[in-house]
This record gives sequence, structure tokens and C-alpha cells, in this order.
Amino acid sequence: MKALHHNAYGPPRKVVTLVDLPEPVAGPGEVVVQVEAAAMHLADLKFINGDPGFRWFTFPRVCGHEGIGRVVAAASDVKTLKIGDRVLLPMGAGTFRQRLAVKASECVGAPEGDARQLSLTTVNGMTAVILLEDYAGHLKPGDWLLQNGANSSCGRFIIRLAKERGLRTCNIVRRESLVAELKAAGADAVVVDAGDPDATAAKIKAAVGGADLSIAFDCVAATGTETLARALAKDGIVVNYGFMTGKNCEMSFQDLFLRKIKLVGMNMANPRTEDQRRAIYAKLAGMLARGELSAKIAATYTLDQAQDAFAHQARTGDERQGKIIILPNG
Repeated sequence: MKALHHNAYGPPRKVVTLVDLPEPVAGPGEVVVQVEAAAMHLADLKFINGDPGFRWFTFPRVCGHEGIGRVVAAASDVKTLKIGDRVLLPMGAGTFRQRLAVKASECVGAPEGDARQLSLTTVNGMTAVILLEDYAGHLKPGDWLLQNGANSSCGRFIIRLAKERGLRTCNIVRRESLVAELKAAGADAVVVDAGDPDATAAKIKAAVGGADLSIAFDCVAATGTETLARALAKDGIVVNYGFMTGKNCEMSFQDLFLRKIKLVGMNMANPRTEDQRRAIYAKLAGMLARGELSAKIAATYTLDQAQDAFAHQARTGDERQGKIIILPNG
């Protein structure tokens, strides 16, 4: 059984190897799942490289934080799942491998549909839900929500899920070529970053018809954070959930002190019960299966193409063009 072993912190070509492991066996309460698709994220690279704040592991470990697959074996005491059932794998299970044994209680049933899209349910899908429910829950139908990184899979999910709540989205992108594409995906307004916080804020103000904006979602950081802050009304909130630039968030003294803009961080450790979490996953998976939610897929790779996949994931913008998906069984 093939898997991607992470053996130390460093560049993927030096520290990640394709290995043969013993076939997994279902212990008490466990099922063996054959992985259909496993999404790759920027965080996967940061964990492999051992970037600051991403040194969590002992070695060796199997890479991969989310995925979808089918049950191929089950312990005799498992009553909730059977062979052939499709499941979303537990977050952080080590999904860049062909098969793995996991607790049946930690799996969530999944519908039929495109495995590549469904493999994005537990990270990007849940992130979008948490941002909208926990940080933008005060918004009323017709209100505007501002975000950068709108072309990311999470940004696209936010556009669709916000529209479901009757909210309007103003979306910042870096390339003119994305404007029509995101509007076709449901964006109410799309603004191309002018490269200057004040100039971009002016474009945002015009795009929303002068409406006051109270909240913005930031997955870019660096001056991207400052741009969002500059576009918000007094007492507005910027919620940071990523740093595509690889840099810390930046905000001006004037925005913080004079206009009382707040910067908060979003965390996946959200206050939800297990039943609530499962209900959210079920809804998101259903929407992904029906095509009501979708991410742009840049490319798929098999396990023996993993180094090409890591190199592709490290690119940005036009150089990457969407999500990277690992197909462990081809």
C-alpha cells in the first residue's frame, strides 16, 4: 500500500518520499477506507516545510489533511458503516495514501458526485460556513460583505453561501480576467486591486454604491489586510483566516486608532456539537455533489507524481489556477 511519508521539516523533494506500507487492518470500531481523492492545501506545504507556527508533528507521518473514499473493510462491531459506503475522512487523517484505517465514528457519510469537489468539504467548506455564521451572522439580507482572495476555493464558497443568506458580496481580485468569471459564479461586485489601499478602497466604495461595510474576510494578509480595513466603515471588523502572501497582517495606526477598525483571527476550533458539525458537512457535500458549490480544479496528480503536485501547489495566481487534488489510487 503506497503512501507519502513526511520524514523531517524541509523542502518536499528532500523530506517527502513515496513508500510501501503494510495494508491497514480495521481494529475495534474502525473501518478501512480506500481514498478516492485528497485535496492539497497551502497549509500542507507549510507543515512539510516546517514554517513558523506549523511544526506540530513527530516523524514519520503521512501527509494530507482531508479527503473522501469508500469503505472496503469494517470491524465486526461497526454498525454505522458498511463496505461500499462513501465517507468524508476525519480532518488530519493523513489522506495522501491509498488506504487507511480510521474510527467509523469519525467518518461522515458522503453522497455520490465528483470526488475531486467533495474532497474539499471539510476544510474550505467548513471555513466558509464558520466565517459566515460566526463572524457575519449580524448581517441582514441585502447587506454587503467584503473579501479578498475571492478566486480561491473558499472565496468562491463564500460567494455562493452568502447569496443563499441574501447577502451581497464585494470581491477583490488581482486580475481583470477574473471579473466576469466570478460574476458568473454569483459575485455581486468584483474589484481589481489597484495596488494601493486608498485607491482600491475608492473602487470598492463605488462598486457598493457608497454603502457602509462592517466586515471583511482576509486570506491574503500583508497590505491586503490594510486594503480591507481602509474600505470598512468606522468600527468595522477584518477577519483574517489565511496569509497567501506568507506575511503578517498589516494595518495602519489611523485605521486602528482613529476609525477603531478591529482585526480578529478565525479558528477552525469552533463551538459546534458533533451533530451540528455533521449536519454542516452533509449540507456542504450535498451542494458540492449537485454542483451548487464548486471550486476551480487546477490539476490532479497520482502519488508517484507527488513532487510535481507540491511544485504546482507552490505556485500562485495564473501559475496555479485552482486547487490541486491527489488521486491516490489513480
